Amino acid sequence: MSKKKLDFRPNEYVVYPAHGVGQVVSIEEQEVAGIKLELFVISFEKDKMTLRVPTNKATEVGMRGLSSPDEITQAMTTLKGKARVKRAMWSRRAQEYEQKINSGDLIAIAEVVRDLHRTDDQREQSYSERQLYEAALERLTREVAAVGGGDELAAQKKVSDVLMSRAAAA
Repeated sequence: MSKKKLDFRPNEYVVYPAHGVGQVVSIEEQEVAGIKLELFVISFEKDKMTLRVPTNKATEVGMRGLSSPDEITQAMTTLKGKARVKRAMWSRRAQEYEQKINSGDLIAIAEVVRDLHRTDDQREQSYSERQLYEAALERLTREVAAVGGGDELAAQKKVSDVLMSRAAAA
């Protein structure tokens, strides 16, 4: 993996794999154990959390810019697909879903939403299925919103419409 330093500016939105969409608030220098570090200060407003990521580690942890509109379209196409549910035990599947959600990869996150989405006439979701589904849905929606100009309600409707059209076609 290259040690290339990512170049994000204050006010820019980024995706941090384990937390989703955040906004670079500033870039600051701090001295830690006698070593000067340059840090991206990232705010996750919805989670009321601030993260400081060393600028030279951003690539390593998988931090990236927002998806392109093309990638959003690709994620929506993924949502329309047929759910692929492996016949593995739930604990194994849950682990895979968790990894996809935390990968920061929008297409992988869309796959989780697609695979765990339930319509009203389908069997109930277990608590852990629901948790994973909601986490993936939230990540997807926030990034769709950020790419589309920040309107989370419009993004929710967009995602919901795609899921409903898929259910209607089934």
